[in-house]
Amino acid sequence: MTPRHDPRLKAFASDNYAGVHPEILQAVVAANGGHQTAYGDDRYTEAVQEVFQRHFGQAARAWPVFNGTAANVVSLRSMTATWEAVICAESAHINTDEGGAPEVAGGIKLLTVPAPDGKLTPELIDRQAWGFGDVHRAQPKVVSISNTTELGTLYTAAEIAAICEHAHDLGLLVHLDGSRLTNAAAALDVPMRALTTDAGVDVLSFGGTKIGMMYGEAVVVLDPAAATGVDYVRKTFMQLSSKMRFVSAQFDALLSGDLWLRNARRANAMARRLAAAAERIPGVRLARPVEANAVFAVLPGDVAERLRKRFTFYDWTDGEVRWMCAFDTTEEDVDAFAAALAEEVAAARR
Repeated sequence: MTPRHDPRLKAFASDNYAGVHPEILQAVVAANGGHQTAYGDDRYTEAVQEVFQRHFGQAARAWPVFNGTAANVVSLRSMTATWEAVICAESAHINTDEGGAPEVAGGIKLLTVPAPDGKLTPELIDRQAWGFGDVHRAQPKVVSISNTTELGTLYTAAEIAAICEHAHDLGLLVHLDGSRLTNAAAALDVPMRALTTDAGVDVLSFGGTKIGMMYGEAVVVLDPAAATGVDYVRKTFMQLSSKMRFVSAQFDALLSGDLWLRNARRANAMARRLAAAAERIPGVRLARPVEANAVFAVLPGDVAERLRKRFTFYDWTDGEVRWMCAFDTTEEDVDAFAAALAEEVAAARR
């Protein structure tokens, strides 16, 4: 089959734009021969449980699903009763970018808190952690955080531990949206369990698509007492894959060795390279610190519009643009983008 796109072209809009890492494609091909039991009762899904336990502890159990929105909704629905609510940052993905799925599909009330850097703190949680026992208010039950956040910032292990301790003292559970957890762990140079299990997180949505998989995320229950009926919730929300071995085989390839770390380090390094190049261009201002694989910038005049004719990227808020680097972003890709940015800035000045 002839490709319907130019494989040489790279975008800086999202790490979801990237293709599939060759090692993961090979794993899918290797899993393809013969027949295996459907709906997760296959050898690949059985084996991947041990892989997740090596990263997150012996109590961890993973439920593969198709996408990140489903991982979040299945996680949160399994952690809450119908009258309970989830506290999150206003900028959280579950609040801004999931089409209302937690509310519409999950029936989950979100209690949002303004967080300028995208990060909750114990003090910010307290703004919504009230009304316990009040029949007129949705009862706070879960605190949901993202690492990395939607604004590209990182929670340290100590910050997550402080949130978990405070939440647990209030009788609340903690969910972590880890669509880019690999990038956070690589940036902080810590094991993934340091930012999850060891810090006290109860349930994790683990992301695979953004870090080299074809598709697939996982609901990872770290504390078995924190989530009930995940098997049934996953099925109810249409996330039980019949040919689950092809999702699990991808996770095996990603997590059994250091592929996740290599991919995350590459994406993070390319973001730092891009930020350094952009900072040297007069008129370009970095809007936020570059902590993982996201670069937020403010561009002069109509530069963003002109540059977007050459490279795809998204506008953000308050005049910012966002540039994302992926596992397959190369130094040449970054340098070409930075050169185009410099040309468009110069042209706009003339």
